[in-house]
Amino acid sequence: MHVFLLKASDLKASAQLEGNRLADETLNALLAIRCICKLCVQLLREEELVRQLEARPRPAAGAPPAAAEPGSQLETLLNALIEVLVDVPLLDATYYIHLEALNTLLILLGCQMYSTKQAHSLVVYRTLMSGRSAIHACILMKTLLKHVVTRQPAPDSRYTGGGSLVLGIASGLWSALTLGYGAQPATEEKTAGRLPPLTQQSLHLLLVLGNHCTSQSQLHNPFRQALFHMSNLQDPAETQLVAAPEAFSMELNGLYAALCSPPCTDQTTLLLYLLLHKNTAFRHYVLSRTDIDALVLPTLRVLYNAPESSSHHIYMSLIVLLILSEDELFNRSVHATMLRQVSWYTERPLAEISLGGLLILVVIRTIQYNMTKMRDKYLHTNCLAALANMSCEFRQLHPYVCQRLVSLFELLARRHGRQLERLRAAADAAAEPDDEAVQDLAVLEEVLRMVLEIINSCLTSQLPHNPNLVYTLLYKRSVFHLYRTHPNFQDITQNIDTILLYFNSKLDNLHKDIGVRDVLAVIEDGAKKFPLERLKKFPELKFKYVEENEPEDFFIPYVWSLLFNGSDLRWSPANVCLFSPEGTES
Repeated sequence: MHVFLLKASDLKASAQLEGNRLADETLNALLAIRCICKLCVQLLREEELVRQLEARPRPAAGAPPAAAEPGSQLETLLNALIEVLVDVPLLDATYYIHLEALNTLLILLGCQMYSTKQAHSLVVYRTLMSGRSAIHACILMKTLLKHVVTRQPAPDSRYTGGGSLVLGIASGLWSALTLGYGAQPATEEKTAGRLPPLTQQSLHLLLVLGNHCTSQSQLHNPFRQALFHMSNLQDPAETQLVAAPEAFSMELNGLYAALCSPPCTDQTTLLLYLLLHKNTAFRHYVLSRTDIDALVLPTLRVLYNAPESSSHHIYMSLIVLLILSEDELFNRSVHATMLRQVSWYTERPLAEISLGGLLILVVIRTIQYNMTKMRDKYLHTNCLAALANMSCEFRQLHPYVCQRLVSLFELLARRHGRQLERLRAAADAAAEPDDEAVQDLAVLEEVLRMVLEIINSCLTSQLPHNPNLVYTLLYKRSVFHLYRTHPNFQDITQNIDTILLYFNSKLDNLHKDIGVRDVLAVIEDGAKKFPLERLKKFPELKFKYVEENEPEDFFIPYVWSLLFNGSDLRWSPANVCLFSPEGTES
């Protein structure tokens, strides 16, 4: 550590970095620190890790663990690592020093994976958040975001997917340092479609710093605050507001482009969620874009390929759509954005469809997938909330979109009928009612009502602009018969009945052999004259995403599972207590 601190200090002061042996010497020392810290983090309690770093004698039995004192070795190391990232220029000669600084920070913060304590109680986190490193919060977060934007590739073949390989370290020593998890040469197949290592680790550190110590009352997190107070450098009105110490500005167009670019991973989606949910300037910037399809299409593709995505990635993608759907301009613009030949949508050829129509199709498909595979009530709720927010702006829906929307109600109605029959059969047999079956029925009725409310909202708000939906409802009107007298649905089906009776009377006067175009022409003409005062008014459907009371319970295990499987640091699955490691032997 002393060697690294000395070399890092000299490196920051050096005017010549290319071809300078000092860079390799700094990297060698940092690699040794990273490997030894990793061993300690995985095998020792955090207080033992701190004792090793401080070179303190073992405390007496029963003595409380000592926190890192100001000026301690731990604080000095953390500060030096951050200063390398923010002060040393990123060049070919220093790329791996930056990468190893990120790796070492992630290793030290990884004590969370092997501890049952909350982050605000861990010495490493307390030292990072409240020590000298805190003054670098803004510049560090800005630097990490720049790495995400630029996606600078590794300059040569030293990096092989498993960490830095430093020239001059014998292979036997390397194997010993990595406990047998020596890096294997990365094949093109392994690296294809992956982010460059510096970008990937920057993403990971952003997610760790942004999702830990979220309660200001327990421990102030300046890094999280800096991320959430970032403003748009290209907006003079916003840059004037960047007067707070925990705020910085940067060009958001590059960040937007990076988050829209493949690969659309759990990490990029989670960063997008954090910025949309917590950073007002970023959310306003995204919603002002005229190319919103660049952001929405990759998100929809994750949902469309649900069987290949993690349940967390599906959930976060839906939350992103829900947050976007809270904005009226977004809900209008998606129906004005036309798409041609969406290659990954293979259920049916769609020569042309609006972005809003595709969004509805994919969300309905996600609901159906959830009904058969995941059976997650909250997933249903978020899917329907997004559709409900958009429903009053549904315009010129594609015939296939209308069919899928009504078919969703039909599918739910059949399932509802079967569940009722089972409960009635159990009652006739004088059997005890199955609590799970009763709960399933209640959830089904809640979802059925939401679908009816979405259809009603669309009809009452945009009737003249949705002839295809009216046509589909007329064709499938028998589906709604059973719900006209049901006490939970009677009020909402009344409007749909009123509209269908009106158009049915218009069509009864025509010849029976008329075609689809003639029927649509009658519907379009009738919609212009329909007396909207006949319809019962319902409150506007508006749902807002609200984070759970204890968000760390969800996000911290999620973030560390991503690091465990995607950081190339080859964590040991033994002793992990934050989550169950997947795809590894315990």
